[in-house]
Amino acid sequence: MIIKSAIIFTIVGMISGRNYYQDRIPNGHFVPNPCGTSQYWNTVGHLNPAHHTHLKNIFGNEFRANGHVWNQVFCQMDSDKDGKSNGEELGDPNCTWQPGQTPDGNAIGHPGICEPVGDARCSYQNFACNCFEHCSGVDGYP
Repeated sequence: MIIKSAIIFTIVGMISGRNYYQDRIPNGHFVPNPCGTSQYWNTVGHLNPAHHTHLKNIFGNEFRANGHVWNQVFCQMDSDKDGKSNGEELGDPNCTWQPGQTPDGNAIGHPGICEPVGDARCSYQNFACNCFEHCSGVDGYP
């Protein structure tokens, strides 16, 4: 019985953890999937759109380094180096959003994956849509 309870609490903690981070960024539940395999990228800071991975994308690493806080400095950063700030991609171009508020607009891109995936200007990224975590040399960034 104790083992079953521990497993249930672990699963609940993992599920609520994801929502916790999604709720800390504008449109965190509605970030477009640049790979087109599903409508949204549910684990924005991770390399796989459907579940958490050990390896994070650059947005996830920088969000962690920023204390998991959405603020003006982080909003104005361009984590994936695609020419759009994190705020522009997540629908907060003026960097005024606070947790619990409705963002100014919709998310238009993924802040941790340079888009369009495969474009020459995104080649530094070393990311492939069909290889989310177990491919040799593919960890989101060199």
